[in-house]
Amino acid sequence: MTGTGIGLGHFLSVAAILFTLGTLGIFLNRKNVIIILMSIELMLLAVNINLVAFSTYLNDIVGQVFALLVLTVAAAEAAIGLAVLVVYFRNRGSIAVEDINLMKG
Repeated sequence: MTGTGIGLGHFLSVAAILFTLGTLGIFLNRKNVIIILMSIELMLLAVNINLVAFSTYLNDIVGQVFALLVLTVAAAEAAIGLAVLVVYFRNRGSIAVEDINLMKG
């Protein structure tokens, strides 16, 4: 296919940028648990873009099926993560990462 349309390289570039932003969000922000969870979701979104882009490029539906599985895992992770944070906030009054380390033992 020739032309000036959006190709596989464009999707891979966007996914690489999103994955890098998610990684930076995890490593640069060690204080807020909610931002860490959102960064993980951003990384999963980048993986989904790659799966769907390659699935379309190869004319195979398997990548899109895997993307749906990743979406269900991401939704479950978000729901359980936020539920744990709400319970932890009710008990401790804070959701700072430094305070979560006190749960060891």
